[in-house]
Amino acid sequence: MENEVAMLFCPNEYCQAPNPLNHRFCQGCSTPLPKRYLWTVGVYDLGSPGKIVGDRYLIIEGSIILDLKPGLAPQAPELAYLDQIKPYLKLIPHRLHIPQIYGVLPVTQQEPRTNTLLLEAIPLTHDNKNQQVHLWSDLITAWDKASSIRQINWLWQIARLWQPLYDQGVASTLLEWDLIRVQGGLVKLLELRSDRSQTNLSQLGKAWQQLLASARPFLADLLNQVCESLIKEEISSSEHLILTLDQALSQIDKLHTNTSSIAINILTQTDPGPSRQRNEDSCYPPPGIVVSLSSPRDGLAIVCDGIGGHEGGNVASDLAVTTIVSQVEEILTIRESADNYTDSSTVVQMLERAVAVANDKISEQNDIDHRQGRQRMGTTLVMAIPIAHQMYITHLGDSRAYWITHHGCYQVTLDDDVASREVRLGYATYREAIQHRGSGSLIQALGMGNSALLSPTCERFILDEDGIFLLSSDGLTDFDRVEDYWETEILPVLRGEFNLETTASRLVEIANTKNGHDNVTIALLHYQVQYQDPDTVLKAKIPPIGFSKTVNITGSNSQTRDVNYFPQSTQVIPETQSSKDHNPKIPIQLLILLAILLGAGFLGSWVKREKRSPVPTPTPSVNHLGGIIYFYHTNWNLSGVYKCTNIL
Repeated sequence: MENEVAMLFCPNEYCQAPNPLNHRFCQGCSTPLPKRYLWTVGVYDLGSPGKIVGDRYLIIEGSIILDLKPGLAPQAPELAYLDQIKPYLKLIPHRLHIPQIYGVLPVTQQEPRTNTLLLEAIPLTHDNKNQQVHLWSDLITAWDKASSIRQINWLWQIARLWQPLYDQGVASTLLEWDLIRVQGGLVKLLELRSDRSQTNLSQLGKAWQQLLASARPFLADLLNQVCESLIKEEISSSEHLILTLDQALSQIDKLHTNTSSIAINILTQTDPGPSRQRNEDSCYPPPGIVVSLSSPRDGLAIVCDGIGGHEGGNVASDLAVTTIVSQVEEILTIRESADNYTDSSTVVQMLERAVAVANDKISEQNDIDHRQGRQRMGTTLVMAIPIAHQMYITHLGDSRAYWITHHGCYQVTLDDDVASREVRLGYATYREAIQHRGSGSLIQALGMGNSALLSPTCERFILDEDGIFLLSSDGLTDFDRVEDYWETEILPVLRGEFNLETTASRLVEIANTKNGHDNVTIALLHYQVQYQDPDTVLKAKIPPIGFSKTVNITGSNSQTRDVNYFPQSTQVIPETQSSKDHNPKIPIQLLILLAILLGAGFLGSWVKREKRSPVPTPTPSVNHLGGIIYFYHTNWNLSGVYKCTNIL
């Protein structure tokens, strides 16, 4: 239980008033009071519940604590933590499933122990009314109560996580049931555990065998064969496993007309905001009218936030919307033919192609208009397409998609900005990165370069419970407005208390009154699921190892980004491949030559007796603010040291 004496301090720097823990808004200035429950890694007994440690963290129970001063930046980890935190940083594209580093709990004389890592976005639920907090159930405990589509959904998510975790040396996390929590249909990991020995898919098959006894009859035969194939190494890669489960999902989609239904309503809303003369955002379908998914071609929602000076932003966003609408018509007709459900990778390729066509049209218009530098127009993009029991979210830039269910609100896209890139490259935690100038600078957007160099993200989500997808420009999403207000403004739609029109109007009002610095555009996709297990048995189809089609397990374009993607020498730093991916044999002659060269270099440095630290190569980036593109040279290190120079 929480301590009634402890107070939650307002995050507003001009207020910082203490508030009772059961308040949702500051009693002094009405600022939302975020409750950041954290998980402590490595220390399981910080003290008794109600005790305050580190002068700001309230112990709830066990390893769960609450930050009483959410307006203050937490202490960042030092270089000594690099090996421990690196997997969390590298895996930020998967933060929907994986907690992120919040900071460290510092050592004090009264609390003699080593520093403790703090994780945020943990699989935890809290009841504001009764002030109760608890972790969500582990998967094996919740397994027998789940429907067949949810059971296969959980397995599919684990399969997609296997390779990224394996590359970072933490795949054994997926073999420990106490670390695999389920928040409704979503798999969330409590923390990451390092691999102490060789980990392989055969071990995953043995772990999944524990689920066979309580698997749904519709799924049991498939799961049994998958487990055997994993153990015998007939399923030899995570890609092969994903493809097998994809085929099972496609069979469910073929049967969905007889066993279930999904009703979807879509509404968009856009507003120039109180401080802008022109609206540079665009959306689809046209704003203000609720579209029910009665026709296959109705299933599309788009939000674009235009960037660029001299009236370029609105041209770019309008051009992107009209181009993509025409391009995805072929995808929308897939809903008319169940035979096409089997190839989700084709849908992803079609979406990426639609993005590429839109990009080239905007870029071509830039060239025609002789736009250079800050005058070059572009746009962000986020769009959603529902197909059967799946939602495809395609994203580029910093317009976002959120997924709201009865169990929580989740940001499902990762901004294409400097801050996210620096975390992904392992240079800083996200809380550190966003504190620095230029952290919101975009690293890619539509219309700024060749389409072959774009890396749009395309993710799939299995719809096994009622929910809402919110697409939004940063006029609303800035300053965590969605996180602050989803429970009061969006969740009531799922409860039948608000309609989409009411919620859309309230969200636009929040954007204009609480932010007010930009245009605001949103799209709401409310879907309701009715599902019952089919009477048939799911046929097990294990594709041969040499199956020609592949699955995009990262959810993004696999092409390597060119370092010269943006004009004005703006660069994107490519990530290096994991050593686990490839183990090429190096000729002995080359090894000898390398040894000679290294030895000569070392000898030369010793003779010179002067050590000079290499100057890091600056990484320019692009930022959109007030319709103007900025370019920055940025340079980070883990402790938060940052340099930024405007080069225009």
